[in-house]
Amino acid sequence: MDLLLILTYTALCIAVFKIFKIPLNKWTVPTAVLGGVVLIGTLILLMNYNHPFTQIGQQIYTTTPIVSSVRGKVVDVEVKPNTPLRKGDVLFKIDPIPFEAEVIRKQAALAEAEQDVLQLESAYKAAQSDSIQAQADRDKAEREFKRYQAGFKKGAFTEQQVDTRRQNFKAAQAAFEATTAQEESARLAFESEINGENTAVAELRAQLVQAEFNLQETVVRAPTDGYVTQLALRPGMMAVPLPLAPVMTFIHTEENYFVGAFRQNSLQRLKAGFEAEFIFRALPGRVFQGRIVEVIPAIGEGQIQARGSLLGTRALMTQGRAMVKLELTSNMSEFILPLGSSAEISVYSDSFHHVSIMRKILIRMKSWQNYLYLDH
Repeated sequence: MDLLLILTYTALCIAVFKIFKIPLNKWTVPTAVLGGVVLIGTLILLMNYNHPFTQIGQQIYTTTPIVSSVRGKVVDVEVKPNTPLRKGDVLFKIDPIPFEAEVIRKQAALAEAEQDVLQLESAYKAAQSDSIQAQADRDKAEREFKRYQAGFKKGAFTEQQVDTRRQNFKAAQAAFEATTAQEESARLAFESEINGENTAVAELRAQLVQAEFNLQETVVRAPTDGYVTQLALRPGMMAVPLPLAPVMTFIHTEENYFVGAFRQNSLQRLKAGFEAEFIFRALPGRVFQGRIVEVIPAIGEGQIQARGSLLGTRALMTQGRAMVKLELTSNMSEFILPLGSSAEISVYSDSFHHVSIMRKILIRMKSWQNYLYLDH
């Protein structure tokens, strides 16, 4: 753009010298040159600072790598490349037979576990009955022992008879304690619960839910509105649940923005809401309107991460640019402009507004230059 200003001034000087027939001598030529240096230099400084321009601009968009949640062979690819999709539309299908079999197996295991719970209840009730019977036998043996002990003191029974009743009582006591332990064990097995359900049943039910989820995941659907491009997936390929091995890339249908990298010199003239103009190499001779959305409050070249070496001087010698998020306000529906197209962007601040006319003229002249290019 600086060259355009110089060439414009040179053409103006030539026209003035020709029209007014000003002689070329040691006074007129240096005066014209010096005047051009002062005039153009002043205008360029005012324009560059107050109405910044960057050649480094690009449209950005978000993509999602599609990774299957389960491993299996692809049996059907329903999605068509570059065709608009709605959220939930089918992208492709994985062979469901192994997952259907797993669901059936888990359903059978769950039914078996529920039957086992009924058996545990029966076992617990049987253990309760055994415990009651053992307690009755112990009480009976205890009464018998006490009766013989009292009779021994009166001389009615021998010491051997008393000892026999004592051993019977001890055996009954031991049997009662054993049945009580069995009852407690049966009770714990029967009443072992999580969220009001038997633990074994709850575990198998959770496994069934996981198996059903895996079966549902054999049909991979669009995460949002959007489309798939550069589709290479074909039936017979393996889909694996690895983030490093996506099977396709999904592009979301959402509002797209541009990012321009501006020199740090003009940061004080970059604010949200300021008007902007865009030119595209793909659309020569045209200028489009836009505005600043926000100035990204970080410069990537300054970031550091925890590592085993200290930050060196060379890392601080980078001169990063400020990233500015912008949006187009002009209607672009009639133009073919693929996502990710590069742009050159000028921003018009509210300072020295009258100087912005020069920037607008220059960016339009530069847009016309996009008609001219040579392949290497």
